[in-house]
Amino acid sequence: MSARLIAVNVVHEIIRGPTRWTAIDKRPVPGAVVVEELGLVGDKQCDTRYHGGPDKALYAYAEEDADWWSVELGREIPPGLFGENLTTHGLDITSALIGERWRIGGPTTGILVEVRSARTPCGNLSGRMGIPRFHHRFARTGRVGAYLKVLSTGSVRAGNRIVVVYRPDGGKTIGEVSHRA
Repeated sequence: MSARLIAVNVVHEIIRGPTRWTAIDKRPVPGAVVVEELGLVGDKQCDTRYHGGPDKALYAYAEEDADWWSVELGREIPPGLFGENLTTHGLDITSALIGERWRIGGPTTGILVEVRSARTPCGNLSGRMGIPRFHHRFARTGRVGAYLKVLSTGSVRAGNRIVVVYRPDGGKTIGEVSHRA
């Protein structure tokens, strides 16, 4: 089975996190969403010191890792709960190499992205989950998802195919570089 995008998530509501305002409340939206150099049209990042910018334009998280957390926590983990813009299926994001490139959607209207870094979760994730210090537990697993740079703009929608079009020789994986607090 090929990798695919199962949800495109944008901010639903800006909420107050434990220490600052946050746009972590992301939820799936229907239809095509335009992707520009700095991310999804209609989305927002509140703290651009740590989120957003060209190297963190999109945040991707694998459904398989969310399913693992669902079992671990004994609760449902719907798309967007961890604040991701793109929820994937069939793509091992924890094993993705820094510098790896993915084509999401078709060559004409889809996008081309590059894996730039692992997510470094903060206290807002703990607040979102309602579990004190959860962000440390999340980081220790290495199942943190990936920040992506948009190399080619276009639009994406749930159901789009994801193809790894470039994988560097060697290098570190998301799981290897993730902050294990």
